[in-house]
Amino acid sequence: MSGVWVWIENKNGDIATISKETLGAARTVADGLGQPLTALVFGQDVSGVADATFDLGADAVLGCDDATLADFRVEAYGPLLTQLAQERQPAVILAGASTHGRDLAAWAAADLNAGLVADAINLTVDGDTVKATRPVYASKLLSTVFVKDGVQIITLRSRAFPQAEAAGGVGSAEWVDAIVAEDDIPTKVTGFAGKDGGVSLNDASIIVSGGRGVGGPEGFEPVRELAEVLGAAVGASRAAVDAGWISYDHQVGQTGKNVSPDLYIANGISGAIQHQAGMRSSKIIVAVNKDPDAPIFKLAHYGIVADLFKVLPALTAEFKQRLGK
Repeated sequence: MSGVWVWIENKNGDIATISKETLGAARTVADGLGQPLTALVFGQDVSGVADATFDLGADAVLGCDDATLADFRVEAYGPLLTQLAQERQPAVILAGASTHGRDLAAWAAADLNAGLVADAINLTVDGDTVKATRPVYASKLLSTVFVKDGVQIITLRSRAFPQAEAAGGVGSAEWVDAIVAEDDIPTKVTGFAGKDGGVSLNDASIIVSGGRGVGGPEGFEPVRELAEVLGAAVGASRAAVDAGWISYDHQVGQTGKNVSPDLYIANGISGAIQHQAGMRSSKIIVAVNKDPDAPIFKLAHYGIVADLFKVLPALTAEFKQRLGK
């Protein structure tokens, strides 16, 4: 087995941010192993994606351009990745731990009877083995995990690794045929539901979240106002989501999204362990809560014991002035 593969998630000709991060990590792994780095580019009309991947440091691109791959469906992507891996025997396969990346990695691991390490936040090379650091026990501890035999499949947590930077690389992709016909794919994409604009939680460098302490749907208004000024995403605790105050796609936590922003501002969030599991790896955590004994203060780098409805408008006004907005 030889070679490091990285799956490049893309849509409408753009490479997903998490795949740029994974590509940067994969470059380091490939160099550490002394093996070539191959990018897997699947989709429709993706020649531009292949060119961009060379520019971001891939040594080779193995691609498939087909209408069946226009939208991600694991029933089409999974068998393709499995067959290529069986034929070419890579040593390592990396993917971003997005919804699609997790789905594809799990499919391939099952079909290849291979070990899978999920949600890595650091990678090191030890001989021919890639050792991954990942959070366990609701992110209270870190463990080092590795695959002992066969292909090593690893997914990487969003914002845990620097993005690959343009290096001016060029090359010619190798294109292969799709292996699953449209009629054999049980899932059909009929369209996409629109959603309100805003910054994605997965990509956000700043997240402003609200919890039970906001008191109701209207209580998220000052949270949204501060987020807008900061160019941040809006997050929420499970309690707020379960109460119907905000939609599930904003939920941060063990049963929501795992995030790693540069700045996480928790407002009216007590800090239950399930919530901490989803945001503990944030670089800077600021907590605003009236309860001085709230568990969130044990995790926060900075804490404000006060009414969030007084603090947030003041912060918003100050940031508007300082940022010239």
